Amino acid sequence: MTDVKDMILKTNDTQGVIGKFNRDKYQIFPYHLVEVSPWPIFTAFSIFGLTFNFALIMHGYIGIVNIFWLNIICLTYSICLWVRDVVTESTYLGWHTLAVRRGINIGFILFIVSEALFFAGVFWAYGHSALAPTVELGAVWPPVNIEAIGPLELPLLNTIILLASGATITHSHHTFIAGYTNNIKTSNRNAALISLGLTILLALIFSACQYIEYTNAAFTISDGVFGSVFYLGTGLHATHIITGTMFLSVAFWRMYAYHFTETHHVGYETTILMWHFLDVVWLILFVFFYWWGS
Repeated sequence: MTDVKDMILKTNDTQGVIGKFNRDKYQIFPYHLVEVSPWPIFTAFSIFGLTFNFALIMHGYIGIVNIFWLNIICLTYSICLWVRDVVTESTYLGWHTLAVRRGINIGFILFIVSEALFFAGVFWAYGHSALAPTVELGAVWPPVNIEAIGPLELPLLNTIILLASGATITHSHHTFIAGYTNNIKTSNRNAALISLGLTILLALIFSACQYIEYTNAAFTISDGVFGSVFYLGTGLHATHIITGTMFLSVAFWRMYAYHFTETHHVGYETTILMWHFLDVVWLILFVFFYWWGS
């Protein structure tokens, strides 16, 4: 009887150890504990080197641009590998649960709010200078000897292009979701890819037109408060457009590679949110800087 009891106890202990061993393989919460990654610190140093060397080149302290391009290469390298890790975690490892995706959406919304406050500061600076121009500016706005860019030139074309890109990306998103809802996956997926490709093309055209506008402008960033605020606002928006184009390209590749489903495409949703935010910011820029400011 004692031998049987000892055998039962040993069996229970063994099962408890095996059960504990199996439970250790799985987490009991829906959150993703991010593993150690070198890419945040590598990206931070690349951005620091990029801005630092760019400032030195602009002020003429160094005349060699090789270091600048080295920082560009390092930044591109780190971003590509960082995106690779995120795609692996979300698509292949399944670590982006519903709770994780909800947290990503909330974090990105807070990022959009912070960007909105930054642009609000730029608009405030522009309005403060435009509503009460000082004597040094000639007491007029635009300042004396500043030939402002008219609203009916390239800015109007850029407005049409950017609003059209907002329409195409919305069509892509709704078509992609409708394809899964109506079980017409192939045709609607192709239509979503085409609309997303058109959005990327329109974004590239917008950036090219912005570059043409900068090269043909009659004033520079050093021409007083008008040039400083103008290039700060439009340049910051152009930087976000370039970043958004990169996000759209990644979303296009992931949609083409069947990484997205109708309920699991948080990277695509956040990119769309950012793009619509840039549409709204550009409309305000157009009204303030080009139409009213000129």
